[in-house]
Amino acid sequence: MPVQAELAAAWTSCMFLYIYVDYFHLYKPGVVDDILAGTVFTFDISPTILTVMLASVAIPALMVMLSMTLPARVNRATNLVVASLYIPYSMYNAAGESWDWAFFYGLSIGLEVLLLAFILRSAWTWPRRTASPATLAASLDSEPLRTPQQA
Repeated sequence: MPVQAELAAAWTSCMFLYIYVDYFHLYKPGVVDDILAGTVFTFDISPTILTVMLASVAIPALMVMLSMTLPARVNRATNLVVASLYIPYSMYNAAGESWDWAFFYGLSIGLEVLLLAFILRSAWTWPRRTASPATLAASLDSEPLRTPQQA
């Protein structure tokens, strides 16, 4: 399977997981009351906080498309940087939560971190060249000619 497809699938899985974790979080007692009172976590609901929240979800959503369309070198670097930044971001979701919810947050964050680790591994081990004979033959014509070096 092409690395781009693996990365896009992993980012898609991350997005589904983000959506479902956020949805199930609404069932936690007091969460909806806090939202109706105008707060999310410890932040007052404002256009700024909603924009930040949208951006934090939009980046992984865009990574699905970017993983399929960016050139290999840029794609690899982008996936390494974004996945590295999202590991601590995912772990932050458990900050300040009680031990009563440890399994919910442990499972959700654990799955997110596993997916992000898969993304990091796939991007890190991305092959430098495709080994197929057709691609290799085509690339031989595009490499610059080298002159022998003098000893």
